[in-house]
Amino acid sequence: MLYDHIHNINTYASLSPDILVGLEFLRDAKPDIANGVYQLNPRVKAIVSEYETKPQNPNGYEAHRQYIDIQCTLQGQERVACLPIEKLTETKPYSEDGDCALYSADTIHQPLEMTIGAGYFAIFFPQDGHMPGLSAPSPSPVKKVVVKVKI
Repeated sequence: MLYDHIHNINTYASLSPDILVGLEFLRDAKPDIANGVYQLNPRVKAIVSEYETKPQNPNGYEAHRQYIDIQCTLQGQERVACLPIEKLTETKPYSEDGDCALYSADTIHQPLEMTIGAGYFAIFFPQDGHMPGLSAPSPSPVKKVVVKVKI
């Protein structure tokens, strides 16, 4: 998992050309961008959506195998919890169609929590269980971009 400000995207250029494409899209995206899916290249797409954050995410943690997630809010802010998947218990088996497995956490392991907003982004790799959509600090609307980078 990586967490940084959008001004620092050049730091991550060497990770992959596709990750850089996603980060550049986030850097240039304006809050008035329409909701929907934007195909940035054959391996990278951006999904823009709006929703209200919640004190708890009923789905728990999620993790992906086919895609790396780059998450950034364009309006508002949300809290995201993150734990390595080896510290989590699978509650819904991996679905290749949705590229997602769901997990729950015990009370022994404390998640790393970050606030995504005000120009910050997070990159989640397959080993990173993450729980987005959490209130920071109270429920509020967000406009968010999730960039999906094919592994």
